[in-house]
Amino acid sequence: MLKSLVRPLLAGTILVSSVMAASAVTYVRGNDGDPETLDQHKTSLVAEAHLMRDLYEGLVVYDAGAKIIPGVAEEWSVSDDGTVYTFNLREDAKWSNGDPVVAEDFVFSLRRIMTPDTGAKYANILYPIKNAEAINKGEMEPDQMGVKAVDDRTLEITLEQPTPFFLELLTHQTGLPVNPKAVEAHGTDFVQPENIVTNGAYKLVSFTPGDKIVMEKNENFHDADSVQIDRIEYIPFEDRATCVRRFEAGEVMSCSDLPTEQIKSMKERLGDQVRISPYLGTYYYSLNMKREVMSDPKVRQALAMVIDREFLGDEIWAGAMLPAYSLVPPGIGNYEGGGSQADWAEMSLLDREDKAIELMKEAGYGPDNPVTVELAYNNSENHKNTATAIADMWKPLGVNVEFNVRDLSAHYANLRDQKDFDVARAGWIGDYSDPQNFLFLVESDNTGFNYAQYENPDYDALMDKAAAETDLVKRADILREAEAMFMADMPYIPLLFYSSLSLVSPKLNGWEDNIQNVHGTRFMSISE
Repeated sequence: MLKSLVRPLLAGTILVSSVMAASAVTYVRGNDGDPETLDQHKTSLVAEAHLMRDLYEGLVVYDAGAKIIPGVAEEWSVSDDGTVYTFNLREDAKWSNGDPVVAEDFVFSLRRIMTPDTGAKYANILYPIKNAEAINKGEMEPDQMGVKAVDDRTLEITLEQPTPFFLELLTHQTGLPVNPKAVEAHGTDFVQPENIVTNGAYKLVSFTPGDKIVMEKNENFHDADSVQIDRIEYIPFEDRATCVRRFEAGEVMSCSDLPTEQIKSMKERLGDQVRISPYLGTYYYSLNMKREVMSDPKVRQALAMVIDREFLGDEIWAGAMLPAYSLVPPGIGNYEGGGSQADWAEMSLLDREDKAIELMKEAGYGPDNPVTVELAYNNSENHKNTATAIADMWKPLGVNVEFNVRDLSAHYANLRDQKDFDVARAGWIGDYSDPQNFLFLVESDNTGFNYAQYENPDYDALMDKAAAETDLVKRADILREAEAMFMADMPYIPLLFYSSLSLVSPKLNGWEDNIQNVHGTRFMSISE
């Protein structure tokens, strides 16, 4: 009798669960690729930032329009000298397991990211915090960091010197908290779906590499009542055209990037579902200065000079990118007067080609004495077409190109860790609107992002001088001098300034184009 009763009960339970799953508001969202990691302290890719933004909440966050709004901190104050930030945490901030988010969680997290054993490639983002750099370099203990829990709801952060963009730094994934209990119990496995504890609008359900990452609404999130999307399925699309096909088939509601060769036809077919917006980023080629050929500044300048950036922007990228003759993109904050361009930027392309051929001859290369270089890029039609075009532009210099193509995570792992390349495609999207966020990339001790292995003590000294300057106009002048030195040395070849390229379904509400290209799912909804 008991068995006969259990079966209908179980059947009913399964039916109810299926109905609930079917009724959940689900957002199938295209992403740039699979993440290397879901440990926020080890992330470095834009694809990872999209995920972190949904899983976690920092002290402050970007809203739908990329304006800073309160996150875990409901309010904050700054000391008169600009070096002490006091954050008051909201009472209803909770982890997905129901535990309260307290100030000590941020102390634990900020110390963790600076601990050398963590291996955080992005740790230097938070070097403005007192003693952070010394701790990250193993010169001081983590408990000497300028972070203190005054009580459960009050966090105090002390800086080395005033940093006008410090709040923007805290919107970055490096400022996101990890759950101390989960990290202590599971170590590096705290990122596994069965172990992870998050404090954002969503919690992780599953991660199947190459297939999808599933998140569901975090009912313990303090603003859960306003979160209208119940479930997110992130689909990795390194082949942008595949995302477009699935978008047109109604299988995904947004694509995070587009194949530029299809922009014109997509606009004809899809109209204003194609979204092109200014983006704070630079597309560039890194030149490995530890390789014999690339160690010669004449070669580096010649390779940079001969590239027809207008052709790349108009023809390869279908007008979705702008020619770049400097590292720092236009429109950035705290850079009155703009950046420093290459001194040949105003020359005609023909004159540049002649000068480039002359420089290569002086370096011992040319059509009669050619050199072969490896050009590495991550798998994408856009990158392939760019690399093919540039290889043709380099032929008159006596440069033969061999291509090395990897997937996104393997490509960037090579750039950061092995640095096994001659020339490599890369891109940098500003984490905050300040020129320092681009110029710091090639500081000699920035091992995580100085792919070129550029070492110039004079450049480092200028960056240190700018960091100590509180007058923003004087600081801009110092940074401009550093950028001029960069353009003369050319460890990276700036190629194009980004636009964000997206496909957005008309059913997806709340997606606002913005210069940071941030789109937290919590601010969106789906209409039928």
